[in-house]
Amino acid sequence: MKDDDKRIAVFLPSLAGGGAQRVMVTLANGFATRGVQVDLVVVTAEGAYLEDVSPHVRLVELGASRVLFSLPALVRYLRRERPHALLSALNHANVIALWARKLARTRTRLVVSERNTMSRDILNNRFKHIMPWLMRLSYPSADAIIAISKGVADDLAQTLSLPRERIDVIYNPAVTEHLYELSVLPLVHPWLAPDQPPVILAVGRLTVQKDYPTLIRAFAALRAHREARLVILGEGELRETLEAMVARLGIADDVAFLGFVDNPYAWMRQASLFVLSSAWEGFGNVLAEAMACGTPVVSTDCPNGPAEILENGTWGQLVPVGDAQALARAISETLDDETHPDVSRYARSFGLHQALRGYLHALRVTLPKERRFG
Repeated sequence: MKDDDKRIAVFLPSLAGGGAQRVMVTLANGFATRGVQVDLVVVTAEGAYLEDVSPHVRLVELGASRVLFSLPALVRYLRRERPHALLSALNHANVIALWARKLARTRTRLVVSERNTMSRDILNNRFKHIMPWLMRLSYPSADAIIAISKGVADDLAQTLSLPRERIDVIYNPAVTEHLYELSVLPLVHPWLAPDQPPVILAVGRLTVQKDYPTLIRAFAALRAHREARLVILGEGELRETLEAMVARLGIADDVAFLGFVDNPYAWMRQASLFVLSSAWEGFGNVLAEAMACGTPVVSTDCPNGPAEILENGTWGQLVPVGDAQALARAISETLDDETHPDVSRYARSFGLHQALRGYLHALRVTLPKERRFG
């Protein structure tokens, strides 16, 4: 098979709003833009990122109600289409992809990618007792295993008893030209007027992982001695709990939960400061994205990703996980600092080109010559 004819399949449960889904759509679009044939294979064709799929990417819906039930349809797809390589994301989808390849008895190269710190993430998974066992059983048969940070790779190797050398690290393509285009679009909000207090921004699902209670307590401590506003973009099961906490602390007038927004990058560019308060991460896309928009950042030194992105504090302050007072101090000091490092220029190291090159190498696909779309 010539490289020009090699088709890549990217397998995802859905296109619901999440960091992993957005990254995989970005990769699929990037492959297609460079002339590679790409199928985006999803269990259900629904979610916030559906409209972001490039017209040069073929969308294949397996039509199952859950990832587990998609196994027969994925087997049929592999037998029918026989893609050169399949890239899968999210551990439960990775297990199904590995089973499907075995049942289909095709020679499709299979690359699985791990998007989060598994030892922490699995604790909040309803299949926490069986999933590590299934992964230990299945992952050794993958042709390549990708982790999105060195910390995730180390954690995965230890948790699954895998040889560390079996796991390659490819940072997420957090920074794209599309991000820059969206970041400069007009954004009108009364809190962004020139005479208003500084806006502190956080972006991410309202879940235990993101530890918004620590951020809210830190903001309350900050608000006690200076004017500021906190904007949180994202949806999730903890919304009512967090809103009640904000009301209880008496800071509701200065905190806005705006839900999932199509363009968080315009907010990132106009905010005075971006804060990541997570208890754990896999990489921390939003840190790199905010830096690309030229905005100073503060982050918890959580496992894994932020310390790698910020080079242990070179590009933004790192504070202990769960320490609201330390976070409040770092926020205050960063707001007062008039000599911020050039985070925008540094953020380009987390660009799409580097990620595509890494994934294409893992998938054993060489870029076609002179075949690019707009």
